Amino acid sequence: MGMAEHGRGTGPAARGDGHGRGHGGAGRWRATAVRVVALALAGAGLVGVTAPVAGALGTAGPSGAVAVTGTQDAAPDAVGRGPGRGPDTRLLNEALNGIVQGGGVSAALARVGDHGRTLWKGAAGLADRTTGAPATAEGRFRIGSVTKTFVSTVALQLVAEGRIGLDDPVERLLPGAVPNGADITLRQLLGHTSGVFNYTEDDAFDIERPGAIEHWLESGRYTRWTPQQLVALANAHPAYFAPGQGFHYSNTNYVLVGQIIERATGRSWQREVERRVIRPLGLTGTSMPDHATGIPGPHAHGYYELPSGPADVTELDPSMAGASGAGISTTADLNTFITALIGGRLLPRPQLAEMMAVTPQSGGRYGLGLERTATDCGVLWGHGGGIPGYSTVLYTTADLRRQLAVSMNGTGGVETPPATREAYDRLEAAGTCAG
Repeated sequence: MGMAEHGRGTGPAARGDGHGRGHGGAGRWRATAVRVVALALAGAGLVGVTAPVAGALGTAGPSGAVAVTGTQDAAPDAVGRGPGRGPDTRLLNEALNGIVQGGGVSAALARVGDHGRTLWKGAAGLADRTTGAPATAEGRFRIGSVTKTFVSTVALQLVAEGRIGLDDPVERLLPGAVPNGADITLRQLLGHTSGVFNYTEDDAFDIERPGAIEHWLESGRYTRWTPQQLVALANAHPAYFAPGQGFHYSNTNYVLVGQIIERATGRSWQREVERRVIRPLGLTGTSMPDHATGIPGPHAHGYYELPSGPADVTELDPSMAGASGAGISTTADLNTFITALIGGRLLPRPQLAEMMAVTPQSGGRYGLGLERTATDCGVLWGHGGGIPGYSTVLYTTADLRRQLAVSMNGTGGVETPPATREAYDRLEAAGTCAG
């Protein structure tokens, strides 16, 4: 969740992405939320920008030398299931380095896997622009809307257990939460076809107001939000369309899903993600914070470029994003997670099929907390996410022969430098094309 993605509060609000924009076009650029500008909501963050966002990365590059630490794990291909050859590590290292050198990104981490086993990992840029410490491939980072895939997984597990139904009305699952809850289903929340207004598009998150970003940096980033407050922002606006009659990416949908999980289980959505996904998979670098403002363990700082110089936006209260984007993880954990999910280890076959059933309203690009992306190398499944200072991409091929997890620390700005976009495209191609 980024400033712009989740704008809750008095600080700069992030206008979000509307999600309709990010899925089309020939380019595969997934700078889903490096648009720290838009994500720098006053206390809310850009929680779920998952589609490519125009101007996602700023033009200002990091200060200091670029350190590239791309390495390849010396592990043989999995017998009988791995691709005939591993990824081209030279191309991967060059592309990762190019993302940082192209401008607008202070650090970039990436990892390529085969059935979840690391084939290559790398890091480029600086973890700390003040000390000059280099970024490391094992570092943690905010994952923004990739959180949605974790939350959707838990919701679908509850469906499989018969505790809630995909076609249950929200009014039954969460009485009084939204004005037309009797006509909106859990399925529509998970697939962004509910029509519910995206709270990060509220005027409270307008970062274009004079002084909005500065105000958020000074105080709004530490604003504590409740899910009810975020939903109230959305309820103050009319719906985008009648339930099921369109597609509009809305972070509010997942704030509601988080509340539904809590009501169904008696435990917070964070606790349920931990006990149902994080612990069973051994994701030691993954957490779903409530109000903790820092990132535990080694991590690269996130920045926003201001006229006065770079502002460190690493610390923030993640309640601005909540179940739509508060997560923290590593590239290793993300590859493990997406492999387990698509490989059928987390959901029974019927619920996994529901998750991967992309809706016609989304143009065949979005299922239930899962995105489908067509590339030159075939179809990829995963999600993207952004929150102030951080943009994340997570992909896998359906046959699990390739996973790609990428974290980019955006520095804000108006336009994404073409060289940065091109370097990312090269990284994606080299990482996901299983030979």
